[in-house]
Amino acid sequence: MINEQLQHLRGEYTKHSLDEKEVDKDPIVQFNKWLNEALETKIPEPNAMTLATVDSENKPHSRIMLLKGVDEDGFVFFTNYASNKGRELEHNPHASLCFLWLELERQVRIDGTVEKISQSESEKYFKLRPYQSQLGALASNQSEEIESRKFLENKISELEAKYPEGKVPKPESWGGYRLNPEAIEFWQGRGSRLHDRVKYELVNGEWKIKRLSP
Repeated sequence: MINEQLQHLRGEYTKHSLDEKEVDKDPIVQFNKWLNEALETKIPEPNAMTLATVDSENKPHSRIMLLKGVDEDGFVFFTNYASNKGRELEHNPHASLCFLWLELERQVRIDGTVEKISQSESEKYFKLRPYQSQLGALASNQSEEIESRKFLENKISELEAKYPEGKVPKPESWGGYRLNPEAIEFWQGRGSRLHDRVKYELVNGEWKIKRLSP
């Protein structure tokens, strides 16, 4: 019954179009244009993205992350370096990001290699985080098994007693990554599943633009 319901789900995409002759020559500029439109549309969590990594056995893993910076050098996010994703990126720095802005019928895929940002950059952002988020980063050995929710809550209580607001140290194992893009694809939903796909590829230091078949 569920499968039948899924097979009959349909939706037409009619809001926008995307022409490879009209996009910006710089994919970061084009990305920021779309991100600004997502912000203006007040899409929930417009900076939410899927991060895909590969482990030491070449098995892929994905999870939702939050973009915290974008500039000409790439896309920045933060996590625990000792987490599963951190270990996977240490083993294989190739990764992929995917943004879905369904209200605008848009998707952006970004492939590239990941590197750690500087400790000073990570420190700067850590100080901007809410107090409870700082404590959470310190309390959690991300991806490690714990005995119960209570264990984690007790740890937070201990840290609250130890570190007042504004005095929480950044964990050594916590910080930022920057994905340096090598390919960026912009997908715009269109009617009859004839979607617009425009892909930028970095070739000899220059971005090449091409249209892909849907």
